Order: sequence, then structure tokens, then C-alpha cells
Amino acid sequence: MKIFAQPVDLSKGTADLWEYIGVAVSDPGYHVWGSSPVYGDDGKVHIFAARWPDSINVVPGWKTHSEIAHYVADQPEGPFTFSDLVLAPTGKRTWDKMGIHNPNIKRVKDKYVLTFISNDGLEHMPGNQRIGMATSRSLYGPWEKVGRDGMILQPPSNPDYWNYNPGNGVNNPAFLPHPNGGYYLYFKSAYKGVSTMGLAIAENLEGPYVQMPFPITNNNSVIEDGYIFYYDNKFYLMTTDNHGMIENGGGLLWSSDDGINFGSLTQAFHQIKEYFPGKKLPENRTVHYGTKESKFERPQLLLDETGYPTYLYVPSGSNLSGGKRTECHVLKLKR
Repeated sequence: MKIFAQPVDLSKGTADLWEYIGVAVSDPGYHVWGSSPVYGDDGKVHIFAARWPDSINVVPGWKTHSEIAHYVADQPEGPFTFSDLVLAPTGKRTWDKMGIHNPNIKRVKDKYVLTFISNDGLEHMPGNQRIGMATSRSLYGPWEKVGRDGMILQPPSNPDYWNYNPGNGVNNPAFLPHPNGGYYLYFKSAYKGVSTMGLAIAENLEGPYVQMPFPITNNNSVIEDGYIFYYDNKFYLMTTDNHGMIENGGGLLWSSDDGINFGSLTQAFHQIKEYFPGKKLPENRTVHYGTKESKFERPQLLLDETGYPTYLYVPSGSNLSGGKRTECHVLKLKR
């Protein structure tokens, strides 16, 4: 990968710098969602994505049948091919009975760390969502759940905390080894009925993860699907912009000096149509989730060795070529 000697200014956001490349992951017979990339020791690019049979609708499919699959490509733009199944729901009376979903992959020293969400049944969804972790010394496995059962974060028991008894549990992890040591786990939960971002911190990789008693973003409309990275002495948090803090259906790029207080806000990405000729999407696209306007979801980044984002991987509820399943798209950052 090409490394730039001088840091790149991200203060104006990245929305106008993305170039749409195409579909990165399409898996015949499966919906694909939440595709998280990482470079491997083999020089290849590896994606960890949620998938479930396309015979089951996106809702409730992701809640009930989602599993994590591993895909591999020789280059960031693909094509990615299926390698192996990583994690599946237990189907038993455990916290991860159903819907292993929204993976986030990171390398920590000589290990790969996979965080994900799951739930113990539809009767309590979405408040029963929890966050889990598995680790491996190889991207090809075997993967071992940490601790007793893999769960590393659940809602707080303290009624004074901002997300005590939240309606959506804790979900959609974004994991970061802190540059000064320790580990930061960012997540989505609910504050006064609005989905926002929180933070839990651990001294050791496997925890315990202690949640901060306040949210880390100040938003009055829904955001979700955070991705965290550290670049040029700043922490950056990329989220969706569900209801138009800047652009309805686009993305947000939050920045922070300490990784705890995220105040500065720019735009991370536009709606899908902004990256197509004439700002028009194919007329024959099919909608499996969301609206005909179509938007990107669950952003995940491929970083260079300096921590700078080079590629953006995003699923969508729309299949732009009219297919019967959701797919993961890839965009390249222009400089």
C-alpha cells in the first residue's frame, strides 16, 4: 500500500473524496451486511461480514439467522471470495442464541480481534442486544470466544447511567487499541429514546470493559454504526447520519482529541446516488431494506499503516443491479 509521508487534513471531512468502485462482496444465496476489512499476513485483504439466507427477509433475518463469514481478495477492490464460516448462533439458551451480526475486525499485536453483536431471542428484541468478542492468531481461525461465553458488554445496572434499561441494548461495536495502552470499545445505545454512541474502556484485551456514565456524541437525531480510527494524533468516529444532521442518509465524521468527547463534526460520505454519473441510480435496482432512495449502512474502513482510511466498505438495503440479495460495496478515497 502507498504511504504518504505528510499527514492528510481530515478537518473538512471525506464525503467528496470517495470514488465508487463497485460491489465488493456478493454471496449467492445470502444477504450480506456489515463488511469489516483488514490486511492479513498473507498480503491479502480479508473481510468479515454478516450473512444469512436470502430466502429470509432482511428483517427478521439479521436478528435470527445472521452468521459471520470470512471473504478474501488479493487487493482491496476485490473480487472477494468466500473462505470459511467464522461464528454462528448457538441456537441454545445463551446470550448469543440468535443473530451473530455486525462484525468489526482489528489486529492487536499478534492477534486478530473480532467484536460482534447477538441476542437471546426475538421476544426481547431489540433490548437484549449484547456485544461479544472472539480472538485468533490467524484470520483463518480457529476463533475462541473470550472469557466464559464471549460476552464483553451489556447495559449498565446503575440507574444513573445514561443508557440504563435502554430499548436497544448495547450493539454495533467499534473497537480500538488505545495508542497509550488499554482498549476502547465504542457502541450504540439509547439516550432519551435516541440512538447515540457510548464508550467502554478496559485495561486488558478481554476486559472487564467499564462503561463511561455519559454518551460521547451530542446528537438529537439517530446515529449508529460507528467505526473508530486514530490518525495524526486525533480520534475519528465515522457514523451514519440517519435523519440529516448534515445529509439525510449520508455519513458523519466526528473528531476528538481524547477519544471520549466528540464535538467537531464533518461529513463522512454522501448518499449512494452522489457517486454515480448524473447522480442517478439504476432504475432496475431492488429494495430489500429501507427506501427506494437507497443509502449506505454500517461503514467499515481499510486503513493504511499510518491509520489513514483508504477504502470504505458499506452494505446497502438496495441491490443496485436488481438482484435478490443485499451486497457490500467498496469506495476508494481519492487524495
